Amino acid sequence: MGMAAERLEVIRAADPDLAAIMERELERQEHTLELIPSENIASPAVLAAVGSWLTNKYAEGTPGKRYYGGCEFVDEVESLCQERATWLFGADHANVQPHSGSSANLAAFMTLCKPGDTILGMDLSHGGHLTHGSPVSFSGIFYHAESYGVSPETEQLDYDLVRARAREVRPQMLIAGASAYPRLFDFAALADIAAEVDARLLVDMAHFAGLVAGGAHPSPVPYADLVTLTTHKTLRGPWGGMVLSKERYAKAVDKAVFPGAQGGPLLHAIAGKAVALKAWGEPEMKDYAQRVVANAKRLADGLIAEGLRLVSGGTDNHLMLIDLRPLQLTGKAVQEVCDSARITVNRNSIPFDQASKFNPSGIRLGTPAVTTRGMGIAEMDEIATLVARLIHHLGDEAVTGEVKKRARALCEAYPLPYG
Repeated sequence: MGMAAERLEVIRAADPDLAAIMERELERQEHTLELIPSENIASPAVLAAVGSWLTNKYAEGTPGKRYYGGCEFVDEVESLCQERATWLFGADHANVQPHSGSSANLAAFMTLCKPGDTILGMDLSHGGHLTHGSPVSFSGIFYHAESYGVSPETEQLDYDLVRARAREVRPQMLIAGASAYPRLFDFAALADIAAEVDARLLVDMAHFAGLVAGGAHPSPVPYADLVTLTTHKTLRGPWGGMVLSKERYAKAVDKAVFPGAQGGPLLHAIAGKAVALKAWGEPEMKDYAQRVVANAKRLADGLIAEGLRLVSGGTDNHLMLIDLRPLQLTGKAVQEVCDSARITVNRNSIPFDQASKFNPSGIRLGTPAVTTRGMGIAEMDEIATLVARLIHHLGDEAVTGEVKKRARALCEAYPLPYG
């Protein structure tokens, strides 16, 4: 009996209704091509740590400075995770408690800014993130948020334009990083811009932290005052976040995380983070990061060859954006058809999109999860063909059925590691 089956049996004995739902979700994951770039597949060891007895311990504070007794061993767990994070990314200090990337960003804001300060982040529709200044996020509610975007000609960042925008608004904090930008960042240029306007530099590497860990993406750590990340995307760990900082910010970051941004840490999640970080010391994970990027470039080339337009013309990292405007299609319609064919993508705004945020003109897809399953260049060629067929024959049930069978066959050839 595999790990998943054993877990389901335990849950079924206590709660058959929940077990039935979880079993359906497991089946969905087993037989679906997961192309959402912010999702991945955690290892059995990560799942075991997250599902452990460490969830029983309350440990407000930091190692050696807890408000509860009985923390001597969970102190070791958290310290181990911190040591692995600072070693892997070359940081002075790591706070590994944030429950998510958003709470990590909240702590970073509290460290570097005060309410009402001006922040300058990448426009959400150009690839940024809600927590980089969106008016519906804490970042736009409690701070004066300004934005920069990509060049209309290249759909890539023009650092002269970013510099001009920074000179115009004079932010207290410049934010880099994105959730839907398919190119690399020039962190040296961003640090120079921040220094010129006397701003602190925050880099959110939630999406590409695993690529940095594997040497497939430049590291922002030498350039930024603070770096935030998530552990569940390309890093292949459990759901959660971290803040990496220079030593001069260490105490302020810790205070901003607790008691500033959240309460007690999730020690079971921190244990899962520690497991994931350790794995990145192995050569196979470095190879994984390179394969994620190689697969993304091959998938992008295949989609272009199939007559689809990609934002910025391709990708340098793990994700890409399909511009559906030339085909007069909507992101919601394409996402729903892909779902019915067992290919998971997400609708996404694209630069200079005039459509509603609820039904934008783009589709975002990436390669972390399918690469984790072991798929390579040949499979990317087939996936490009499948996605293109769905888009070019939207609503054709025969085509959708055919694609669904081929997607399932790919998944069965590269099973999840939980059997």
